[in-house]
Amino acid sequence: MNKNKKVVIVGGGHAGGNLIASLRQAGFSGSITLVSDEDALPYHRPPLSKSWLKETTAINRLHLKPPNFYDEKLVDVVLGTKVDKIDTIAKKVFLESGAEVEYDYLVLATGARARSITLSGGEFENILYLRNLADAENLKSQLSGAKHLAVIGGGYIGLEVAASARQLGLKVSVIERESRLLARVASETLSHFYQQYHQAQGVDVLLRENIAELNGRDGRLQSVLFESGEERPFDVALVGIGAIPNDDLAREAGLNVDNGIVVDHQARTSDPSIFAIGDVSHRPIPIYDCHFRLENISNTLEQAKIVASVLTEQPLPPDEVPWFWSDQYDIKLQIAGLAINTDQDIVRGDPETNAFSVFRFRKGTLMAVEAVNTPVDFMVGKKWIGSDTKLDMKLIADTSVNIKDCTI
Repeated sequence: MNKNKKVVIVGGGHAGGNLIASLRQAGFSGSITLVSDEDALPYHRPPLSKSWLKETTAINRLHLKPPNFYDEKLVDVVLGTKVDKIDTIAKKVFLESGAEVEYDYLVLATGARARSITLSGGEFENILYLRNLADAENLKSQLSGAKHLAVIGGGYIGLEVAASARQLGLKVSVIERESRLLARVASETLSHFYQQYHQAQGVDVLLRENIAELNGRDGRLQSVLFESGEERPFDVALVGIGAIPNDDLAREAGLNVDNGIVVDHQARTSDPSIFAIGDVSHRPIPIYDCHFRLENISNTLEQAKIVASVLTEQPLPPDEVPWFWSDQYDIKLQIAGLAINTDQDIVRGDPETNAFSVFRFRKGTLMAVEAVNTPVDFMVGKKWIGSDTKLDMKLIADTSVNIKDCTI
């Protein structure tokens, strides 16, 4: 059925790596070529901001699959090579090496890149970003011997690095221009919890602070000047102010692009022979009846299974509820769903105990659950969102009632 078909995957992150496994597991017997601009085989990225920085994870533990997996599954792996161009008519990709690779189906899993800080001084060698293993190695090297880390941006990546740096003994300041941490992605309850928890660990949290200048000497950051006029010394900085999808190849090839590569429910682009998965894809989320670009592991797993099903002519897997997680210190956060236009939050448990959940509703419908050290709430909430279960909202906050008994 598919033994003579050629699949080329561009991008060796979670999406591309998981697609290889999904294709072979689904019975795809055609040729698979993986082209990655990184030198490493596909690897787990979440540890990069945590255990990898703290040197508690070895490189072989990062690999999605052991190196011999690719030989056993007859996968042609091309590392450290960029794709320069896609010829959609001839169905070829042109590599920077000058080589050409033909495809019957092309899968773009090119991910996203860190949004750069635009201030003068942003090019200083100790102003860093974290998206891949090379970034993590550079950050680890720069943190070694450093005393004071500035984390510019109070999102999840920044807070995870802040936690790791504190555990390594560095002084840490988190600089956020909004009025609270995680302002665009979390409830106020969760934001305030993380602020207080980081402060209790010795992190200096600076809110409503805009940076006026990055000052340095000999190519290295030395201090940050705020618009308020205050200046603070730092010897290394991590910038975490969002990500930009790597959709340039798709745009140049004439594919439909809108904050990522636009795909349908099959992860297919405007060219029926080309798919896009992972952080770069702007995809439909059927459970929420919307289109969204997700940056999470569950999205890469789901879309890899979708493409594998399409290419092996099997039924599509069931629609999944998006889920996310973050580990900071001894706090494990698990999030189910998307808090789109929510209008009511119900807190179950006491944040002071470091174990609670926030159930987020829109017009009485559960949209998302933020679960802090409460895995049962996460699992139950995820199931409820997926099945559109009707809930007795008055019971959610009552911890004397079993969470499973809060349905109508």
